[in-house]
Amino acid sequence: MKRIVFRGAGVAIVTPFDEDGINFAELGKLIDYQIENGTDAIIITGTTGESATMNDEEHKAAIKFAVEHVNKRVPVVAGTGSNDTAYAVQLSQYAESVGADALLVVTPYYNKCTQNGLVAHYNKIADSVNVPIILYNVPSRTGVNIKPETYLKLSKHPRIVATKEANGDLSSIVRTKKLCGDELEIYSGNDDQIVPIMSLGGKGVISVLSNVAPKDTHLICQLYFEGKVEAAAKLQIDYSDLIDALFCEVNPIPVKSALKLLGWNVGNLRMPLSEIEPQNLEKLRAALKSHNLLT
Repeated sequence: MKRIVFRGAGVAIVTPFDEDGINFAELGKLIDYQIENGTDAIIITGTTGESATMNDEEHKAAIKFAVEHVNKRVPVVAGTGSNDTAYAVQLSQYAESVGADALLVVTPYYNKCTQNGLVAHYNKIADSVNVPIILYNVPSRTGVNIKPETYLKLSKHPRIVATKEANGDLSSIVRTKKLCGDELEIYSGNDDQIVPIMSLGGKGVISVLSNVAPKDTHLICQLYFEGKVEAAAKLQIDYSDLIDALFCEVNPIPVKSALKLLGWNVGNLRMPLSEIEPQNLEKLRAALKSHNLLT
C-alpha cells in the first residue's frame, strides 16, 4: 500500500489578489483559519486558486509561501499541472524543491491527448520528482477523461498515489477502485459527492466548500471514518443548498464572492472571470445565512 497524502478534507484554497498581485498577508490569514478549523490539507494553486491566470513567478511564489507559512502543520499539496508536459515537470520540480508534500496534477487541457498520452505525460512527471502525485480528473474543464483502465496503468508508478476525481461518474469510480485497489486512493473532487465516494473507499475530499465551512466539511469526513455514516450523510445533505450556491456560476466566482460576504479581503477575480450576477449573489447570501455563517 502506498503512503496516503492526507485523510479527510483538504481545502482547494482561494488566492487573494490586490493591485500588486497576490495578497500574501490575507493568504496567510486564510491558511491559519483553515488549519485552526480542522482542515486536513492545504491545496494551493489549484483551479479555485486561479492558477490559470497566475504568471510563473506568482505561481511559484504562492507555493513557496504556502509551504513556509503552513510550516508542517498539515500537508501542502501544490497544483503543478499544465497542458505542456515540460512545464508541468518544471513546476513540479520547483514545488518539491521548496518543500511541498505532494503535487496535484490536472490532465492536459485544450490540446488534450489520448489515453496513451496521459500515461506518458503522468509517468514523465512522476519520474522527475520524489514526492507523491495526486492526479486530477475534471473532464468538464479539460475535455479529457481518465478511464479506469488508464488509472490501472498509472497506479503502477510508485509516486502516483491518488486521484482527485471530479468526473461525476460513480460507476466509473467503482470500476477504478475494482481495478486499482489500494494502489490508487480516491478523493472526491465534487463537494456533493463526499460521502458517496468515501462509501466506495475514498479517503476524503479536495473541497471548495471548505473555504467557507471548514469545520463541517472536515466533520463530514470524520463522522464517516468513525462509522457514523448516517450522521455524515445527513451533514452532506444539509449542506447541499450551500454547495449548489457555490457552483451556481463557474468556480471560483461564487466562493470568492462568499468569502467577501464573510469579510475576507480576497480581492477581485482575474479576467476572464467576472463578478457574480446579482441574483446569484442573493442565492449565495441566503445559503450562507441558512448555515449561520452570515448574520
